[in-house]
Amino acid sequence: MVRLVRTPAGPVEIDPTGKKSGRGAYLCRTRECWNSAIQKKTVDYALKTTISTEDKATLLAFIDTLPESDASAPEEAPSLA
Repeated sequence: MVRLVRTPAGPVEIDPTGKKSGRGAYLCRTRECWNSAIQKKTVDYALKTTISTEDKATLLAFIDTLPESDASAPEEAPSLA
C-alpha cells in the first residue's frame, strides 16, 4: 500500500514513509487502482479536498512508475469444463 497525504499546508503528496502529518489515504501499488481512484475522484473524497492540477500532475507521474497489475496476485485457475 502507498499512502497519500493532504498536508496541513494543503498540497497532496505521496508519503512513502507513512509518517507525514496530515489526512491520509492508502492505495494499492498498481496503475489500475491509482487510475481508477484519480478518475473517480475517490482520493479527493478520502482526503476531503480537491486535488490541484499541480498535485494531480505529480500523482500521474508517479502512476507511470507503477506496475500494470499486482504480480503477487494468483492467476485464475483454468476451467475444467
